[in-house]
Amino acid sequence: MMSFAAAAPSAGPAKVEDDDEGGQTVVAKTSYAVKLLKFADGKKIDLIKEVKNITTGMNLVQAKKFVESLPQTVKTDISKDEAEKLKQKLESLGGECEIA
Repeated sequence: MMSFAAAAPSAGPAKVEDDDEGGQTVVAKTSYAVKLLKFADGKKIDLIKEVKNITTGMNLVQAKKFVESLPQTVKTDISKDEAEKLKQKLESLGGECEIA
């Protein structure tokens, strides 16, 4: 059977920079993940279709099982802008999401 998402999304790669003044290290998150937590009643079909479109290599039956077994990580290792857009899209279809 095929696994649909990563086991647990990590904090993602971080960009490390040295501060010239104090020698302190600044860590900025550069990779994000979107996790679908739950969905509104009557919105399952729309979310299944969107999950199928978003993920690569997932057919409709797999997308249905994915949505029915929430919470699930929809997409990992994406930019903050892409994560915000994906979250907004899923929420407009009745899903409740978080960015990790």
